[in-house]
Amino acid sequence: MAEASERMGATVPTEATKGESRGAAALAKIQEHKLRWVELFYTDLLGGYNHVHVPAHTLDEDSFTTGIPKLDGSSVKGFREIYESDMILRPDPATFGIMPWGAEYGGTARFICDIHLGVTREPYSHDPRGIAYRAQQVLAKAGFDRSYWGPEIEFFVFDRVRLLPSANAVRDAWGGAGYEIVSEEAPWNLADGHGSVRFKEGYHRSGPSDALEGMRSEVSNILTDSFHIRMDAHHHEVATAGQGEINIRFDDMIPAADHVQDVRFILKSVAGRHGKVASFMPKPVFGDNGIGMHMNQSIWSAGVNAFYDANDPYAEVSQVCRYYVGGLLEHARALCAITNPTTNSYRRLVPGYEAPVFIAWSRANRSANVRIPYYLKGRPEAKRIEYRTPDSAANIYLTEAALALAGLDGIRRKIEPPPPVDTNIYKLSPAKRRELGVRELPGSLGESLACLDSDSEFLKPAFEASVLDVYRELKHEEQLQLNLRPHPWEFYQYLDV
Repeated sequence: MAEASERMGATVPTEATKGESRGAAALAKIQEHKLRWVELFYTDLLGGYNHVHVPAHTLDEDSFTTGIPKLDGSSVKGFREIYESDMILRPDPATFGIMPWGAEYGGTARFICDIHLGVTREPYSHDPRGIAYRAQQVLAKAGFDRSYWGPEIEFFVFDRVRLLPSANAVRDAWGGAGYEIVSEEAPWNLADGHGSVRFKEGYHRSGPSDALEGMRSEVSNILTDSFHIRMDAHHHEVATAGQGEINIRFDDMIPAADHVQDVRFILKSVAGRHGKVASFMPKPVFGDNGIGMHMNQSIWSAGVNAFYDANDPYAEVSQVCRYYVGGLLEHARALCAITNPTTNSYRRLVPGYEAPVFIAWSRANRSANVRIPYYLKGRPEAKRIEYRTPDSAANIYLTEAALALAGLDGIRRKIEPPPPVDTNIYKLSPAKRRELGVRELPGSLGESLACLDSDSEFLKPAFEASVLDVYRELKHEEQLQLNLRPHPWEFYQYLDV
């Protein structure tokens, strides 16, 4: 990972003069392409990608430094109260792109925005992108002037999903609940002449079994052509029912997170245009693999990969890397509240489906939640760690920030990880796991939030206390709402008691 992407926007502008210069270049592109609209995107606390359109002629160079007053913070979950709701969107000119559709409306430019308070124009502490930027600054102050991130984005694409409660929500909330997943690949659609991908047999399947390779290529082409994202690969993943993965080229912390938001947005949009449903729900299919978002990461100092040591006989990892891993393992249970943020996330974190359940590290071992990829020796530019716990429902900005801060805490406190576990951890007895110092990840969102309650000090350099308070409140409500409702399996199990 020796060189960053050369796309426009490989680094986040920090000086007004740079913002003005890049803003002028972006405005010139808008005029060159005769675009009539500008779409301003921002991310809310739970990871939602929101937007507003403004006429292109209303933007000037000042818009990129003082911002655009087009955000009611009280209408965004986790942001502001109604009496303090006026907020500003400041478009980052480095994120300029041209939307791949809408030519019939005159064409649309796209920017990702930072969120600022009204009047004072100070950066908003609950802005996830701003939190990631602060984590990046914390790394820099510790001597690591670059960090590279390569998220592996997994997803499902279904033909359709029918839900109860339906449009008759009031009636159905009292009278029943359920769902039906329709997928031409899935084995339960055999009666329809489809169903060519059996459970756990989808990895790298080719056509015609892989019914979605064309759609993934379409998404990848849009990401490349419209948003200057460098692609690494796309393929069918292990599960049936349209599970796929898109790999993007690693990048700096903020651009990498921006790319993930673009992948999510474009995939959902393209699926919708094909009459299908793209989902980042971690575990929608019982009996098959869920979807993760493995986070490849490395930190650098003055052009040198701080994770690499050619003299290390185990995996060519440095002592700095070991301390970083130690920090991740130390805080893994609390991290789950951010990296695995839904009640459904914990239906994925169970044995038997390739998802990490146990807190351990290893070389090339996918049963550990921290893996050191080790395909080739003597490659300092490629040395990285892969944190396998997160899923694709996570807010990518908060996830990157939290992982960086956990790793940095390990370096600061010199947390030595337990010895690596080079065996299938799923097959170890509980006694053997205890002997090896292998702990378990939380079993529910509520449990992970309790872990965050007791272990959040490491996040404070970038997460203000109010951010974590609001986040926990929103997530506790999600857990409560699930707990209040009977589950269809409970009827099967208990109706006759």
